[in-house]
Amino acid sequence: MSNVLELKEVTKNYGDFKLDQVSFVVPEGCICGFIGQNGAGKTTTIQLILDSIRRDGGDITVFGRDIRKEGPALKEDIGVVFDEMGFHDFMTPNDINRMMKYVYDNWDEEAFWGYLKRFSLPRKKKCGAFSRGMQMKLQIAAAMSHHAKLLLMDEPTSGLDPIVRNEILQIFQEFVMEEDHTVFLSSHITGDIERIADMVVFIDHGQIVLQGNKDEILERHGLLKCKKAEFERMEAKDVVSSRQSAFGVEVLVKDREECRQKYPDMTVEQTSLEEIMIFYVNDRFVMNGAKQGE
Repeated sequence: MSNVLELKEVTKNYGDFKLDQVSFVVPEGCICGFIGQNGAGKTTTIQLILDSIRRDGGDITVFGRDIRKEGPALKEDIGVVFDEMGFHDFMTPNDINRMMKYVYDNWDEEAFWGYLKRFSLPRKKKCGAFSRGMQMKLQIAAAMSHHAKLLLMDEPTSGLDPIVRNEILQIFQEFVMEEDHTVFLSSHITGDIERIADMVVFIDHGQIVLQGNKDEILERHGLLKCKKAEFERMEAKDVVSSRQSAFGVEVLVKDREECRQKYPDMTVEQTSLEEIMIFYVNDRFVMNGAKQGE
């Protein structure tokens, strides 16, 4: 299986924020969830993949080709959806269709009309009058109507009601049923990623924290519950981070099965991507606080 997307030590320094040597790969035919809190560097990474901002270091290839050297040709095979409307409010779907004929060589008018019908989107209504859900569906219709092989999605389900979110996630799952189709889905809504993603890349404060098969990440980590005295006896290498409550201590552990054997008197449960993200981010805050207190 070939890699559709490869980033090697990619860096972008804004002064007050730095994307720091980001490296990961996305295999063909999968849905890759790109997770992290707001401001973690997800949008910056997508902008660098599209070569819409200049990177300070590192290499990016799409379909095995250098995005800087072959960007215009590569973008024929890339569909993009951002969390904000990508078309002017005064444009109608009819206007968008006419425009896209000149943007993409592979623009498929019949496919576009088909998606509009499926999504119940009117052709002559100005998209500025669309609801947020309708606007996202319109962007997705446009992204999928030039036979793109890679969809880059930046927070496409943010702010949508559960029904619309469910419909959009189903569309992504259908898209990757064709072997050469891939989705790179950025989101801070970990429930969506946990539901449909095959792999996960987790970014925090401009650095990659975790990456790999989603199910393996969920299987490996665990949420251990114990008393404070029991927590103090745990080995630091087993612990990602912890939080205390009136009932004891909850600990995210790096290896659930190993900790079950090592600490048989403690309860170790399955966890979620949301909890994993929270605990890893909390670990950074704790470490930063410790450094400031030195």
